[in-house]
Amino acid sequence: MYRRQLLTLAAAAAICPFAARTQQVQRPVIGFLHSGSPGPFANLVAAFRDGLQEAGYVAGQNVQVDFRWAEGQYDLLPELAAELVRRQVALIVAGGGAGPALAVKSVTRTIPVIFISGGDPLGLGLVPRLDRPGGNVTGVNLVTAALSANRLGLLRELVPGATLIAVLLNTSNPTAATQLTEFQEAARAIGQPIHIVKATTERELDAAFASFSELRPDALLVSPDAFFYSRRNQIVRLAGRQGLPTLYEQREFTLAGGLMSYGTSLAHGYRQAGGYAGQILGGAAPAELPVIQSAKFELVINLRTARALGLTVPQSLLSNAEVIE
Repeated sequence: MYRRQLLTLAAAAAICPFAARTQQVQRPVIGFLHSGSPGPFANLVAAFRDGLQEAGYVAGQNVQVDFRWAEGQYDLLPELAAELVRRQVALIVAGGGAGPALAVKSVTRTIPVIFISGGDPLGLGLVPRLDRPGGNVTGVNLVTAALSANRLGLLRELVPGATLIAVLLNTSNPTAATQLTEFQEAARAIGQPIHIVKATTERELDAAFASFSELRPDALLVSPDAFFYSRRNQIVRLAGRQGLPTLYEQREFTLAGGLMSYGTSLAHGYRQAGGYAGQILGGAAPAELPVIQSAKFELVINLRTARALGLTVPQSLLSNAEVIE
């Protein structure tokens, strides 16, 4: 009897330190929901990790990041959001447009949510106010949706004789209707005829560019969209084959060989979101964290592509741009 008690005590002594060590290595989990695909967005995930690290959290060491990717299929977002809620993560980062943030907001009012979106957070109903959101949602507004008129003006400055400009739009995007209205209003204000071309899949992208042979637009504007960002190499290649001067939202398109881009820095925005994630893990309440209005705008011009298209870029554009030779 006495020997059996000793063995029991010895076993407990051996298990307890292990249990304590197991408890010590438990890490908070960040859910990361995105409408795009992991490969094309790897640079932005790295920027998010950088921001997280600056706030004192290193993925794989003192925090875990659990990813869910919709890969351009917006209809998958509600279930992916629900999975993260069932996972009982510490907070959720929603990137790749308004869709992921709206999906998460619809399934939880308690888990902190950080959105990374270019749409209007107030108009979309993500937050009731920007300075003190007051609920479980805050984030980074990339201010992409409000730049339609600016982009159209830049494209007209680059191709001043354009009689028709095509606009590529992903109608599956939850903000597509808003984008369409903004493009139409911007075009009407300057008297510029535009033609909306819709694409939601890789096959439809090919078909959209094939239609330009008959439509014969003088230039193309690609609307902000996570799926388009994921397929940027395909889009840049198709625009090159058509010899079509094209303006994009993000610099990554121009780095891939696109002609010109204008918009906020996605990498900077994802880094800011990482910093907010660290603050919330440290005890900050999303209700008290103001929505960040990202104000780092980038105009990038690829001169090699301009020369291939036979375009002379005005000095007024070059003087304000980052130039890729």
